[in-house]
Amino acid sequence: MRIKQKPEDFSVKESYRFDEVSGGRFRVYLMDKQKLSTFDAVTRLRDAFGLRPGAISYCGLKDKQGRTEQLIAVDGADVDMQEPDLRLKYLGRTNKALSSANITSNRFSVTVRSLGPESLGPLNVAAAEVNRLGVVNYFDSQRFGSLKHGQGFIAKDLIRGDFEAALHNYLAKPSDLDRSEDAKVKAFWRDNWGHWDARVPFEGTKKYHRVLRSLREEPKDFTRAFLQIDADYRAMLLFTYQSYLWNEGVRRYLQLLLPRESLFPMRYQAGTLLFHRDADPETLRVLRDATFPLLAPDSRFTDPKVEEAVRWVLGREKLQLSDLSIPGAERMLFFKHEERPVLSFPHKLVIGRTQSDELNRGHVKANVAFTLPPGAYATLVVKRLFHFEYAEDTAEEIRASQRPKLVELEQAEAAPSSRRGPPVRESRGAQRDSRGTQRDSRGTQRDSRDSRGTQRDRPARAPAAKTSTRASASKEAPTSKGTSASKALIKAAPKVEEQAAAVPLGFREKQRQRKAAREVARAETAAKRPKSRKK
Repeated sequence: MRIKQKPEDFSVKESYRFDEVSGGRFRVYLMDKQKLSTFDAVTRLRDAFGLRPGAISYCGLKDKQGRTEQLIAVDGADVDMQEPDLRLKYLGRTNKALSSANITSNRFSVTVRSLGPESLGPLNVAAAEVNRLGVVNYFDSQRFGSLKHGQGFIAKDLIRGDFEAALHNYLAKPSDLDRSEDAKVKAFWRDNWGHWDARVPFEGTKKYHRVLRSLREEPKDFTRAFLQIDADYRAMLLFTYQSYLWNEGVRRYLQLLLPRESLFPMRYQAGTLLFHRDADPETLRVLRDATFPLLAPDSRFTDPKVEEAVRWVLGREKLQLSDLSIPGAERMLFFKHEERPVLSFPHKLVIGRTQSDELNRGHVKANVAFTLPPGAYATLVVKRLFHFEYAEDTAEEIRASQRPKLVELEQAEAAPSSRRGPPVRESRGAQRDSRGTQRDSRGTQRDSRDSRGTQRDRPARAPAAKTSTRASASKEAPTSKGTSASKALIKAAPKVEEQAAAVPLGFREKQRQRKAAREVARAETAAKRPKSRKK
């Protein structure tokens, strides 16, 4: 099975309430986003309209992979955004910033793909189990992106009081799965850690401006620099570790309540989760009413089994409750105790008719729709319904799915035209056979592909040789009086190439290189035109 193969495969609409006040301080909008996390969308709006950090509040975080609608409130400013992946609809005004209290529920519609016809029988059984038993209210893999991208739990560094390690994991730990500008910025600071005056040749560094300014002013004060990170994101770093402790504690709690044969495991980003497929009436009654705490130094317990599970998970982490504090920044960074229900119950669960899957030949797809309370994960409900064939993608599988795009990007980055001056066209005599093999005008074979069909990088000397050939050819071509400037441009092209090869190019320098390449191409075209004749 596969989910989120297309943005419209995963849709969520937020049911909300807010007290509308005419002339209120906060403008409330319905935000419709696609392939953007809530953090990314809010950052884009803030940058576009020059808003201060914290000026935009929201009810909760929504998935990046999919199309979602959620409420936001902007403090003291009118904004508007109507782009393909981010749209705003004005709803009114209020006097309070938004929080999770403004959400009443979330309605999900999920298309599950790559199913076999034999899946329908077990699916009906699983749907009956979900309606009767509920779903364990774990935090799902998307909460643990820092593990997926190799940063680990930054909260652990903070608990140890090692702000430099925390900042390094945040700022200088690029992901092998990320080819964005952000990953390039992190790779740059990994290689230049401590050299805070170094010039970053990527525009993505704007996100870290406040952190880097603090490090330039106080190079050794990593606590001060870390506290320049957006407050919501800092809180999320702590909440991510709290979520992991909650998952591990509830897993142990289920083991204390239920026999082994009533539980089954499922892998996820941070380890293994346990779900129940059956329970006696008394245990089910206990589970329906049970809560488990998000741990903090002031957490207290009334259920002995909950306390035993907490001690077990803290023992594994070599911690005590009193250790859940951040030395040196107790007032700015802290763990907050909160009770979370052990089970969530999807309402209005509907499983649609199966249809042919247009993305996965020979398979079928099915739509699943349901409503969940705030904070519950729709992906967990889907995984529980299809547990008989669901498997978490490994890092290797993720890389394999990204391979075509990564190869294309790597070739674009390695191409001589993007680093060493103007692009080079192939000679008119060059031909390509059906296997992708090039032959020049003399019939000499030039294989441009390796055994896997991937185009190899051209030798570094090839562009210079071709450019010089063109320059000499342009001298022989008949030209008009107005082409002296064109000749100068063509002769200057190799010089630009030599200068560009000396240092890595930034974004603006690459833009200048492309502009120069276009001018050279126009000059070559003008040089090859026959001399105009006056009648």
